[in-house]
Amino acid sequence: MSANEDQEMELEALRSIYEGDESFRELSPVSFQYRIGENGDPKAFLIEISWTETYPQTPPIISMNAFFNNTISSAVKQSILAKLQEAVEVNLGTAMTYTLFEYAKDNKEQFMENHNPVNSTTSISNIISVETPNTAPSSKKKDKKEQLSKAQKRKLADKTDHKGELPRGWNWVDVVKHLSKTGSKDDE
Repeated sequence: MSANEDQEMELEALRSIYEGDESFRELSPVSFQYRIGENGDPKAFLIEISWTETYPQTPPIISMNAFFNNTISSAVKQSILAKLQEAVEVNLGTAMTYTLFEYAKDNKEQFMENHNPVNSTTSISNIISVETPNTAPSSKKKDKKEQLSKAQKRKLADKTDHKGELPRGWNWVDVVKHLSKTGSKDDE
């Protein structure tokens, strides 16, 4: 079987296996992304696998350069890529995209054991200020703007549903406290 026939068969298999799976994304017929972990999970990461022309006889290109992975240190990324590369060498010559995604899912905790979220906001703002030294007044305005921390954003996202709306009864504790305070004054 030629490499193209192998790729067509694997593509068909991947589409049927991951049909309806929100973590899987086909970027092109030879490039795929898979999110390992749930959406709000701080240890979730995204793997991108791209096939070369001679794949599966030659290794695919595995990348973790997606924006989703910005909070993961480069050392942890390199460690994950090295472990995936070992799995590639074992499976060379066979269809391995599904195997690699499953291997990453099964070993997620081990892969991310040394993960400490990197605060990418400060590095981005430093890059912006370094790249635009002539716009000093506008950068001062940006500094005054209050920004939410990652934890604050996550807390806000946890409170809202997928549409960004607060669920019904989200403030019932506050209402009960208020009523109990106002109600106790009337009793006296």
